[in-house]
Amino acid sequence: MNIQIHSEGKSSEAVPKSAFETYETAWCPGCGDHAILTCLQRALTELGKDPHEVLMVAGIGQAAKIPQYISANSFCGLHGRALPAAIAAKIANESLTVVVSSGDGDSYGEGGNHFIHNIRRNVDITHFVHDNQIYGLTKGQASPTSQTGHVTGVQVDGNINIPLNPMLLALAMGAGFVARGFTGDPDQLVSLMKAAIMFRGYALLDILQPCVSFNKINTYADYKSRVEPLPEDYNSSDFALALKTVQIFGEKIPTGVLYSVEKPTFHAQQATLSSGVPLLKRSFKLSAVEKVMAEML
Repeated sequence: MNIQIHSEGKSSEAVPKSAFETYETAWCPGCGDHAILTCLQRALTELGKDPHEVLMVAGIGQAAKIPQYISANSFCGLHGRALPAAIAAKIANESLTVVVSSGDGDSYGEGGNHFIHNIRRNVDITHFVHDNQIYGLTKGQASPTSQTGHVTGVQVDGNINIPLNPMLLALAMGAGFVARGFTGDPDQLVSLMKAAIMFRGYALLDILQPCVSFNKINTYADYKSRVEPLPEDYNSSDFALALKTVQIFGEKIPTGVLYSVEKPTFHAQQATLSSGVPLLKRSFKLSAVEKVMAEML
């Protein structure tokens, strides 16, 4: 089966099965998002996914442009509202591989409430957060993950807020898969993406990626001096160990799968969804829908 891909600045052409094409971006040269796009293409290809099997969902921001730059199904919604759309799509069609691509502001700021409650539901989606510790699209305000004291064009005396620890929050809410990667280590990042996509349940992958235009503190050199892959004998099923590890974020920043334990998914716990027939293929009576709508008028 061939899929027709249309992209501005690129002619329409048939893309063969299992081929993920990427397109010209609007990101700054040197932005970590370039590496994330390349690693995403590699991960999906190595997993043997087809473009028509994948849905990329995003909100607003530089990270949220990913769906526009790769040949898969895509949905771009409101700022902080990527997760509700992704959840709805997965609930309706369990066979879809649903990947959310958003930034630290989009996911942890505007989308913080959705972030918390989707973890509780444990819908089987993958959540990639491009974490550059700054609002890159809107010219460099402090984001939820910006460090205390970080001076920006808006926080001229330094950020006074305590930075959010998304890894710790995810664990506290019961997430089954929590991982952190770094764009400066593409091989590890590809393996983490693949593990997150294959995980049954909600999977969070926080990706450290420098914003070369607006964050002059958390640079490639800064991250490279601090990032440290987890040791080979690290036990990712040990919750107490994971709680301790995710609180290390200073001179050292551990990367890898911090925690991974499968739990009952949303589909598995819903009798109406566990029958094997996806919602989008079920018949319904239009008259019944019209009756409900009439009652709401």
